[in-house]
Amino acid sequence: MYRTMAHHPALLKAWAPLRQHIVKESALGAVRSELVILRAAYRMASAYEWTHHVSRARALGISDARIIAMQGMPSGEDGLIARAVDALFDGFSLPSQLEESLSAAIGRQAVFDLIATVGFYTVLGYILMTYDTPIDDMVSREMVERPLSVNRSAI
Repeated sequence: MYRTMAHHPALLKAWAPLRQHIVKESALGAVRSELVILRAAYRMASAYEWTHHVSRARALGISDARIIAMQGMPSGEDGLIARAVDALFDGFSLPSQLEESLSAAIGRQAVFDLIATVGFYTVLGYILMTYDTPIDDMVSREMVERPLSVNRSAI
């Protein structure tokens, strides 16, 4: 990703502070952020973002079943997150009832960060897909050695 972004150093420099907030300081927290990113990557069909964030989600202890569920319509809070990402992709805003449900569940600042995360990773996905950025070797190996699988007893 950085090798691709390095073709525009000024953009990369401007990008860094927002990335810091989105990735490290978001009111969503690490797990919710990964779920938002996974759903956005799935909706964009961004192989780079999907694969890299499967790896990151696993590192946070998110199960393969929960990761795979983000490709469908999960239940509970994960479903609320998936519906919010879908609303942004499909209608470019959150309907008021969905925004109210999200705010009650995760807080208003987290809703702002959810919207910003979708926007940030959508732009990043556009760049990575336009320039056909390859998946990092380490992540590719992980997916070969440990493909996503659902433990049926965990469902």
